[in-house]
Order: sequence, then C-alpha cells, then structure tokens
Amino acid sequence: MNRGIAYACAAYLLWGVFPLYFKALQAVPPLEILGHRILWSLAVCAALLLLLRRGRWIAALRQQPRVLAWFAATSVLVALNWFIYIWAVNTGRVVDASLGYFINPLVNVLIAAVVLRERLRLPQWFAVAIAAAGVAWLTWQAGGLPWIGLVLAVTWGVYGLLRKTAALGALEGLTLETLLLAPAAVAWLLWLGHGGHSAFAAADSATRLLLVAAGPVTAAPLLLFAAAARRIPFSTLGLLQYLSPTLQLLIGVWLYHEPFADRAFGYALIWVALALFSIEGVLHGWRSRPASR
Repeated sequence: MNRGIAYACAAYLLWGVFPLYFKALQAVPPLEILGHRILWSLAVCAALLLLLRRGRWIAALRQQPRVLAWFAATSVLVALNWFIYIWAVNTGRVVDASLGYFINPLVNVLIAAVVLRERLRLPQWFAVAIAAAGVAWLTWQAGGLPWIGLVLAVTWGVYGLLRKTAALGALEGLTLETLLLAPAAVAWLLWLGHGGHSAFAAADSATRLLLVAAGPVTAAPLLLFAAAARRIPFSTLGLLQYLSPTLQLLIGVWLYHEPFADRAFGYALIWVALALFSIEGVLHGWRSRPASR
C-alpha cells in the first residue's frame, strides 16, 4: 500500500512538472516536439518490452484486427492531447492547460453516464452542475469557451474510456499507439529536415538531449501510474490525481506569472465541485464495504 502511494505520487509529480520540461523546448515548434515525443517514446517502450520479454502480444495482433482499429482511435486521441498540451505550455497558457486536468474527473463521470449508462448519485450530479457553473463563469469572463482545458479533458476522458476496455496493458498499449503514429512522425521530421526547417538539426546539444529525453519523460510516469493502480484503491488514486494539475497551476501562476486573479472564482467553483465529488466518493466507498466479521 505504501509503495503504491509512493508510485502514484511520483507519477503525478512528474506529470505536474511537465510544464518545466516543455517550456525548456520553447524554441522548438510544438508539432516537431510531438514527432520526437512519439518516436523516442516508441524506442523506450520497445526497449522495455525486449528487456521484460513481453513480446507475444505482437503476434496475437494478427488475429485481432479490431484491436488495431481500437488503438488507432486511441493513438489519434493521445496525439491530439499531447499536441494541445505542448502548444498550450509553449504559448504561455499553462493555467489553461491545468484546467483540463482539474475537470477531467468530472468529464469522466459524464462519459460514464452518457456512454456507459451508469447511474449517477445525486451528489455527483450536483458536483457536475457546480463545475459547469465554473466553466460558464470562465467562458463569460474570457468572452469564449476555455477550449484548451475542455479539449484536454474530453480527449483524455475518451482516451481513458477506450483504454479501460482495451485488450492491452499500459506498456503494450503505449507501444502500439506510438508504433501506429510513428510513420506520420517520421514523415514529418524528414520533411522538416529536407526543407531545412528542422529545429533538431539546428539546435544545441542540450536541446537535442531534451528532445531525446521525451521518451523516458513520457514512459516513466505512465509506468509508475500503472504500478500504483495495481497496489492502491481507486479512490486513493483518484484523490492523489489532483497533485498534477495543482502543480501545473502553481507553476503557471508563480513561475511564469500567467494571469489568474480574474479567473479565480471560476476555478474556485470547480475546486468545490471536485471536493464534493471526492468526499462523496470516499464516503460511498466506505459505506459500500462489507462489514468485517
């Protein structure tokens, strides 16, 4: 249990400091960063699979074309999520990106209700309504929808839904997703190099090293999260997940001095919704436990 909590905290802390990593690559166009992230993630995942001798699933894919189609969809979702996040960080919108991961649990609840036909409890509906009021406030205050946060939340929520029912584990799934995305990534990076527009080719050694590090930077928190999920209750994992967007928000406001005061009320409503949602979930879990003899 203690080891699982440590794994979860490490995963969420790594995700929480992602703005520092991508901000260090601000001179590289977001689409080129995405291409390198895909390729180096694939390299790391393939190396881990070889090291762990977990390659039998690849042969089984030949008999399961639906699995390939399923992961083609998840690969598009994860690529879009990664690109929007990288773009948001590199254009000074870390606070907007953090919103997506604050409201993601509530988006998951709505997806469960609409797609999986799960019946929501009254406090859950109340939490969703409060969060919706917070998003409405942010929309009114900014004069437009907070689309960065909404796109990040929806793409990650739908991605989570598809991966929840997928036939592959975390490492195998990420390997297949990056493998499916790799041809487009290679084509894009080669086109940039051929046209003399490659930031990697023109960059210093530190920037090149950071781009190569996109592989372990992507894989490490995912594997820690997978290890944590096997060791601790889902409710505990759900509460710890707020470490990541909280860190991102603090980095955006305190380190990069992004404006926040005019959005504080909308965020406060979302935090109230998350507190209600989390407390109700914990209490419901306790009440649902069978009485010990």
